[in-house]
Amino acid sequence: MNLRIWKYILLLVLAAGVATARAERPMLIHSHNDYTRCVPFYQAYAQHVASIEADLFLHDGRLLVGHDEEDLRADLTFGKLYVEPLVELFARNGGRAWRDSDETLQLMIELKSETDPTLRAVTELLDRWPEVFDVRRNPHAVRIAVTGRVPAPEDFDRYAPYVRFDGAWDVDYTPAQLERVALVSANFRDFSQWNGKGSILPAELPRLRQVIDRAHAWGKPVRFWNAPEGTTTYYTFYNLGIDYINTDRPETCAAFFADFGNKNFRIGDHRNAEEGVTGTKRLDKTTRDFRGFQNDKLQLSKGIDIYRPTYRNDGGQGPVRNVIFLIGDGMGLSQILAAAYANQGLTTLQMKYIGLQRNNALDAFTTDSAAGGSALATGERHANRHIAMSVDGEIYPSLSDYFHDQGRAVGVLTLGNVADATPTAFYGHSVERDNADELTRSLLDGRIDLLCGSGIRQFRERQDGIDLVGELSKRYTFARSTEALGQGSDPIICIDERMDEAAEESNLTLLADATRASIERLQRRSDRGFLLMVEGAKIDYAGHSCCLPGSVIEMLSFDLAVAEALKFADSNGETLVVVTADHETGGLVLLDGDEHTGRILGVYTSDDHTPAMLPVFAYGPGADRFCGTYLNTEIPRRIRQLTE
Repeated sequence: MNLRIWKYILLLVLAAGVATARAERPMLIHSHNDYTRCVPFYQAYAQHVASIEADLFLHDGRLLVGHDEEDLRADLTFGKLYVEPLVELFARNGGRAWRDSDETLQLMIELKSETDPTLRAVTELLDRWPEVFDVRRNPHAVRIAVTGRVPAPEDFDRYAPYVRFDGAWDVDYTPAQLERVALVSANFRDFSQWNGKGSILPAELPRLRQVIDRAHAWGKPVRFWNAPEGTTTYYTFYNLGIDYINTDRPETCAAFFADFGNKNFRIGDHRNAEEGVTGTKRLDKTTRDFRGFQNDKLQLSKGIDIYRPTYRNDGGQGPVRNVIFLIGDGMGLSQILAAAYANQGLTTLQMKYIGLQRNNALDAFTTDSAAGGSALATGERHANRHIAMSVDGEIYPSLSDYFHDQGRAVGVLTLGNVADATPTAFYGHSVERDNADELTRSLLDGRIDLLCGSGIRQFRERQDGIDLVGELSKRYTFARSTEALGQGSDPIICIDERMDEAAEESNLTLLADATRASIERLQRRSDRGFLLMVEGAKIDYAGHSCCLPGSVIEMLSFDLAVAEALKFADSNGETLVVVTADHETGGLVLLDGDEHTGRILGVYTSDDHTPAMLPVFAYGPGADRFCGTYLNTEIPRRIRQLTE
């Protein structure tokens, strides 16, 4: 495909708004050697970079783009590659570089041939479109910065006022000269030999900071050229306060810094908070009412308390009357670690008996919540989308059925929709997870004593013609607030729409409070013991949304519920607590952080489930049975063995 066709396609894409504006650039991205791109200018522009560089020669009276003179081609002119596209875009975008943004674009011109004639040829060309290149005519105009063969500071005022220059950190500029300096650039290799892996040598940091500090004292951004490039470089330079990333891979660099507020978290720090909503578009049918993570609420003013267990009955051989089975939907080791660093500890990590479970589905390498949750509920491997049922339609009894048949109370509690895959695996059966009518109709069998979560629509907007609320009210107390859990001992279905909201400071204890109340109610319900499944549903939602702050806050909400389970286990002495996940969501990778402040930086490699191995934490009598490595189906099988 030739350059002209590429240009036409990209102009159409950009006009459609792909290069959308962000509230703030966390880093200024500089497309170094931009003319080497497959499609010069447009590739970098589409990434919404802050600066684009073109190397120029004045050759036989023409401004040609190239790194070396022998590489020059008559058709690769400065006008065709950079000036004409900018003129077209400014006309299309109402006198701006981007239609929906006040951000400006810098065009850095590296003079490769003699300074004065080359620069005068440049300004002669740019002067034809002052509305595009002269900030005196248009405050949104392209900023022109000259590098390479920069004129002496005393000659700055010989050139057009809209032209500014690349500065040197060790030059003493007069105030007037400093006004003409656009940024400060330095050769990274003059200060460090770091290769972009690991950490910069401590002995090299003071010299780098000297350059950064002087540029910032002048009020100028700083750029290091001839620097390494890669993920570690990106966040290291960000942490150092370097303003421009000098990149030969603008797509990769821009992707790293895109949506940066959702890759960072620190309790008490609101600097990365963004406007708008993250998520809501990739969830399943039953969870479509979730309104997403409200970005301005994805902060906490303080961390949560950590419960220190007594370990009095931990790992012992005593009887197991009660089981509290906590499932963090989408919770992998990285989600746990992120929350642990942010909070500087978790109750979950106080549990001493730890195993690892594999969670592949029967028909796919990567499980969904239906197969994963059903395996944890029944002890049988499942095909994706199946709820406690084989591919042939055979019903697999769940732990709920097992405990009910023993005369013990059964509770299912979720910080999400009660008709979603994980909770239904503990009370329903179907070959399709979206069969909400069929699954919730299973509640009429009366085999559970407590159900709590969100999702009133699943009970009222039905296709099967059943007045499910009316029918269930004959068997259950039907409540609309979790406060009802603490009153009485009758079977209860509690549909509280607050359980559908993302965790935030105002409701962080909602799941923990419901867990405590559910334990108390199940105790009143049966003196033979109980099973309570507690799901932290929206750890998964945060993974689908690639939202690290959401993941951390949902994890902390879940950890508070774990604390309630351990407190009861310590007071009771006959309670087994098991904490695990149905799968990991998002492929979260932690890249950087600070143990002292709790700052963490992480990126997601997917917006879906991954087949990562998952931790299994156990506490109480029989907890030692959960050490080792095994399939997820082993967890309910071992629970049954311990409660026989």
